[in-house]
Amino acid sequence: MAILRFVATLLGVFACSSFLYGQTAPTDNVETVIQREMKERQIPGLQLAVVQHGQLVLLKSYGMANLQTSTPVTNQRILSINSCTKAFTGIAIMQLVEEGKLELTAPVSRYLDNLPETWQPITLWQLLTHISGLPDVNQVIDTEKEGHGAAFNEEAIWAKTKARPMDFPTGEQYRYNQTNYVLLGKIIDKLSGKPFVQVFQERQFQVAGMPGTVFGDSRDVIPNKTQSYGFTTKIDGQVLAEPKLTNAFEEFAPFRRTASGLNSTAEDMAHWVIALQQGKLLKTKSALNRLWTPGTYKNGSPTQWAVGWVTKPRPKHRAVITTGGGRSALFVYPDDDLAIVVLTNLAGSFPEEFIDELAGCYNPDIPAADPITALHMELRKQGFTNAIDVANELKKKNSSFNPSEDDLNDWAYRLMARRQLQEALGIFKLNVSLYPKSWNVYDSYGEALLKNGQKDEAIAMYKKSIELNPDNQNGKGMLARIAGN
Repeated sequence: MAILRFVATLLGVFACSSFLYGQTAPTDNVETVIQREMKERQIPGLQLAVVQHGQLVLLKSYGMANLQTSTPVTNQRILSINSCTKAFTGIAIMQLVEEGKLELTAPVSRYLDNLPETWQPITLWQLLTHISGLPDVNQVIDTEKEGHGAAFNEEAIWAKTKARPMDFPTGEQYRYNQTNYVLLGKIIDKLSGKPFVQVFQERQFQVAGMPGTVFGDSRDVIPNKTQSYGFTTKIDGQVLAEPKLTNAFEEFAPFRRTASGLNSTAEDMAHWVIALQQGKLLKTKSALNRLWTPGTYKNGSPTQWAVGWVTKPRPKHRAVITTGGGRSALFVYPDDDLAIVVLTNLAGSFPEEFIDELAGCYNPDIPAADPITALHMELRKQGFTNAIDVANELKKKNSSFNPSEDDLNDWAYRLMARRQLQEALGIFKLNVSLYPKSWNVYDSYGEALLKNGQKDEAIAMYKKSIELNPDNQNGKGMLARIAGN
């Protein structure tokens, strides 16, 4: 904690490497949001870039890149962007679509051989939008690491992943899954005739002008790389009295780096967005629109994910976003010709929670257009225990106020990850009240109640979840686990 208090004192001093290009917003408002969020979230270091009307209008760095050496963040420091990599993979896939080499609606078996029979009918779009139902390769990797150390034998891991059963029928549910993007990487390799690392370098990094963007993890020597941090509550099997800031060690097997393997700078990411919107990465507007168009479940309802990007549909000021590692985020507002990049070196800082508010410094209508941001700003004043009442008030004031089930669920899980359990409970409870016919909201609320020691209430939520979805294996497993304790 002493280290972070030291960082906080430096925030007023270290607003390093600041460049304002054609200033179009009161930077004092931007500073207020950044300073507040870095302090509240205990973020050691941060980079910010704002793109407006095709120009980089604000580039600024804050805090510490390395607490051990008191090295400040500069605009040239490279940070982990983790799953933001998926957005780059989405563009690589759309480049192949433009060339006529693949179709998003085609089954994966058209492009890859030797897949399990249950995998073969899955379409590329279902992979991209995480509704495939495939078993997650990360679970196999984690098991291997626990049993044998850092075991990244691709052939063995892939064989064990293929042997696992499907998580759910394809197209019926959503589950974030790294296997999807491993398969997409293999398709890029095959259809391009070269490794995806080279494809990304030649067709995105070089085209956009991204000298600080590179694949790698903590095992790689990356010049100018910023140290990553995270808070932990357990070390060597011992539960700590309070969370402790530790160095984060990231391992991404090379074969799965289309899912989470890139490092970059806010400036590079800004140039990447500019190149994308100027037609340098995709040739046509129709391809760009398709990149940002969500898929569909079997019942016809839209997915949250598009082609490697997450959609945030709104009546006005829609956004498409990419986030990674709970530390990095990029929001594009296509109708407002605005984009904002925030990269941090703290896992669990979730900058995606305050980017809409930053966008409000450029267009005050944007935060009000997003139900989650509007709700968050109001709950900061009135308290999360009043979430249902506050939501009702906002609905009365604005008939279009309609936070989605997925957005509320994601937000509540992020709160739990930051050890804000009471706040998370307020949001999970709100989600149940808004979506009483969804099995998933009861399952999630049950998880939070159990973490809070409310065993009987958790059991009731899991039972309700299974009543609505008899195939909810997680709920059944949790009830068995509770009964066993």
